[in-house]
Amino acid sequence: MLCLRRVRSPGVLLLGAVGAALFWLLSSSLVAASDITFAVIGPHEYDLPVDFKPFNVFVQYGDGNAAGSSYNGKGSRRPEGGSHTWSGLSKYVHFWTFDSIPHVGFAYEVIQTESYRLANGTNYGGLGPTITGPAVWFKPNQHSTFGIQTFMQTPSATRRDLNPQYWSNLSSFMFDYEWKHFSFDGDLGAVVASTKHVRGEHSYHPGTAFHSNLRFSWKASRMWEPFFSMDWQNNAGWRDNTLGRYVADSSSREVTLGVGLMWKINPKLDITTRYAHSVDGRYISETNAYYFKLVYRFDGALFSRY
Repeated sequence: MLCLRRVRSPGVLLLGAVGAALFWLLSSSLVAASDITFAVIGPHEYDLPVDFKPFNVFVQYGDGNAAGSSYNGKGSRRPEGGSHTWSGLSKYVHFWTFDSIPHVGFAYEVIQTESYRLANGTNYGGLGPTITGPAVWFKPNQHSTFGIQTFMQTPSATRRDLNPQYWSNLSSFMFDYEWKHFSFDGDLGAVVASTKHVRGEHSYHPGTAFHSNLRFSWKASRMWEPFFSMDWQNNAGWRDNTLGRYVADSSSREVTLGVGLMWKINPKLDITTRYAHSVDGRYISETNAYYFKLVYRFDGALFSRY
């Protein structure tokens, strides 16, 4: 939940640093997760305010996937084709409003991806593409939020193996509803990619990927919030423009279910963990993933001291 109250304890900064360090220590022994878009989100991801003073948020997502199996075209799981990987997303978000547009919130995000992979006797890692873009939302009533977000993913990375080598647009609708003891939020969107051109290779156009991420939580106490998750994605097949035909077995789908726990340390800092596993798939490595999320909220006054 994006609370606007100020930090009252200077120890929050130290705790946030310790949490981030703990994440990196854990992720070095974990692995990366399924490729479902926005699968890293937690409860209250879209529980957003309106009519507020500008503030900022730093989020560190992490996920690890120990995928020992994969799904074939008939949806059967096979003990092959998996890999051990981990990945992260470091996100900075600035939130603001316009006096001339009341009851509407705005945000701009800059996200840097990180990845490490163990597969086929090799291991490599580095920084992946950068993702950036705006979001806008309003509240139909006191308990609900509805909005849209759209991001561009760059064709850049520190290693070619981590570089998609084409631009992508990630756009989705987002929603949240808050009851006294429960919370339900999620998104529904699509990823549209440009054509992939690499000198000396065929030209390809990735198929559009549709996805949805749902989180249902129970507000057990002020500090603890267990939740259920469901993530779905369907990827259309790749087209080989050079040969004028679609690449065989390149379309895929996956559905995962999971359980997690959100720890609300104080109004400015919370940590979320989750485990998720595939329950259905086609032409994709299974998800057997652990997720981590650390959120720290701060206002612009922190910058005025420098």
